[in-house]
Amino acid sequence: MPDGGAHPIPAREAAFRVASSEVGDWIALLKPRVMTLVVFTGLVGLLVAPGSLHPALGAVAVLCIAVGAGAAGAINMWYDRDIDSVMRRTAARPIPAGRIDPAAALGYGVTLAVAAVVVLGLATNWVAAGILAFSIWFYAVVYTMWLKRRTPQNIVIGGAAGAFPPVIGWAAVTGDVSLVPLLLFAVIFLWTPPHFWALSLFAHGDYARAGVPMLPVVAGAKRTRRAIVAYAAVLAPLGASPWLVGFASAAYGVAALALGLWFLAACVGVLREAQDPAGVSLAGDAAAKRAFRVSILYLFGLFGALALDVLILRGTGG
Repeated sequence: MPDGGAHPIPAREAAFRVASSEVGDWIALLKPRVMTLVVFTGLVGLLVAPGSLHPALGAVAVLCIAVGAGAAGAINMWYDRDIDSVMRRTAARPIPAGRIDPAAALGYGVTLAVAAVVVLGLATNWVAAGILAFSIWFYAVVYTMWLKRRTPQNIVIGGAAGAFPPVIGWAAVTGDVSLVPLLLFAVIFLWTPPHFWALSLFAHGDYARAGVPMLPVVAGAKRTRRAIVAYAAVLAPLGASPWLVGFASAAYGVAALALGLWFLAACVGVLREAQDPAGVSLAGDAAAKRAFRVSILYLFGLFGALALDVLILRGTGG
């Protein structure tokens, strides 16, 4: 007869759940949400580069970019485990929550980093592999270990780490670096501060508790709002630069400018949001949260438009 109580989970199913949870933790160390933009911009760099690469090698190149970025994220989580434990946004990460041993996480990150660089070099060329290696080192050492806890310009300088993927994708095809990938690097470099400063406005309490000198913590919310608008204003025309140098069509230029103005408008909304004299939001940081979301859509839209434009031009012989 049924006892009306909860049925025990079979041992095999329980073991599967435990294994799945452990796998999920190791994947979480790679920062998969951050990796999405990294992979996409790297893929676009590869697609728009002149020349050709066998699809299988192209897939390997994109995978290496993803694994390299994930490796840097794992090393970042290993080093930042102390501050992650006091930030509500990160306290549940695998290392501060005690689900993964810090030494194991470090070994995991270093192993993946070396593997990604070596495989990329063997599959494509050592220029692309060298840039990937430098980007991992820059994020893990220059940003995470040096800048992040020492200066409010951490995300300005450290943003270079996230700007390398399109350069790596381009170099994987061409074996060199020219003006266009450098322009794409500059776009992401200038996009990073307003993107993360919007986040830091509504997460400033976390950063203050952890002692991370993000701009709102050190210089205040009002100055941060002005800085967000200033960067977005420079970014708007820069996004159209592939058209201005003759690499993309006028259609891309119009799309890029429209996307840039949309992002700028969202950033102006952050500046105009109801706030107290110190610049602290009186509206629950709704404008900053919107600008953060728009920033992600902006970058996806901009790089997607470039890929479509260049591929269409090539298909029509333009």
